[in-house]
Amino acid sequence: MDTPPPQADYTRNRLPTLQEVLSRRTAAPVDLFSFYIYMRDQQRSVDYLDFWLDVSQHLVLCRHYVRDLRRSVLIETPELEKAGSKRSSMILDQFGEAHDPAGPSASLTAEERGRDQHLSAFLRHENGGNGNGNGNGNGNGNGNGNGNGNNGSPSAPLTPGSVGGANHSPQSSLGSNQSGPLQRGSGDRPLGSERPPRASFMSSNFEHRFSDNSPAHTVARADLRSSAEKILYTYLLAGSEREIILPQGIVNDITVAIEEDGRDDPEVFDAAKDYVYQAMERDAFPGFLRSKALGNLVPPSIAARLILGLAALTGGLWAGFACIFLDRPKHIRCWLILPFTIGVYALASQQYSIDPILAMLGLSELTFMRWTRIREPYVRRLLLKRAMTVLFWTVLIGVAVIVLFIFVPGKRL
Repeated sequence: MDTPPPQADYTRNRLPTLQEVLSRRTAAPVDLFSFYIYMRDQQRSVDYLDFWLDVSQHLVLCRHYVRDLRRSVLIETPELEKAGSKRSSMILDQFGEAHDPAGPSASLTAEERGRDQHLSAFLRHENGGNGNGNGNGNGNGNGNGNGNGNNGSPSAPLTPGSVGGANHSPQSSLGSNQSGPLQRGSGDRPLGSERPPRASFMSSNFEHRFSDNSPAHTVARADLRSSAEKILYTYLLAGSEREIILPQGIVNDITVAIEEDGRDDPEVFDAAKDYVYQAMERDAFPGFLRSKALGNLVPPSIAARLILGLAALTGGLWAGFACIFLDRPKHIRCWLILPFTIGVYALASQQYSIDPILAMLGLSELTFMRWTRIREPYVRRLLLKRAMTVLFWTVLIGVAVIVLFIFVPGKRL
């Protein structure tokens, strides 16, 4: 029986953690979709999140494979009263029904850690038994650890185009729209060029991407091998199209495990997945919370409000001094309300990265001039309090400036 996908927790009375965001237990504007947009447009490190998502998808694929294998055992072995068949069914039954834990390995419970270890051990054992080890095992190996061995393999032979053999092409990697290598920054992270989100992530099927429901087709062992190699050739090898910066020891261990040992179990990527999770938690997630939980504007809108506020305030000051030194009557000076109100409001919005009126309407900016509803209750309350505070000071400063320029005595020069 398939378990339902995780649901957002609307009773949370605090800001969410990265683990809750990645496990899709949060709502807009601090959900996984918003975090992906933030990593793409502001942090410019979306390749790290894509790597984490693809490794998580690989784990789900492994669970689907084991689940399909269990079903085939049940179908082909109707006499489950036999001790061997019953034991095999029980072993296979424990792997396929859990969701992928979103946090690092250290945060897993003993049961979850044991389940994942059993899954990887089972896949390694089956991989060795099927002759799908390294390329040195027979004459058909391609040198990259995907030699297709003897009979008994449940999957069809792999073609060079489907795995990372000598004819591997980076363009066949997981959902990448970039054809060239990443430009490196001066820090520890690459600066990914701005690109549209991956179609698989941004499509209407996003909510079901990590669902444990069975896929439309049966997962073969070749799919696991292809998935592991695509992750390796897309993100980890030097010069790959979406290379991420990881410690060289981690990269070397993964390369040896996949290309020489022929492994494709999820445990291969555990160290890299934990490293990327900690990097996102340390470097990207605090900025994401500041941007989405304490404000509702994106940088282009903040810059536009700065320009608008300075222009309106400059125009208001020019018109105000002109009215004073031309001794204009007060009913004409009342027109100063318009530029001063716009100027003070825009500059206050820029200073605090929040548009008070839109926040009170329950709107948060996803991308420039594209708005989404604020559905996370705690974030909605937090933004409402900040909006009221900003609006109070905006009205106070605006009224003070307007009163000053309207009621000050005029003197014609």
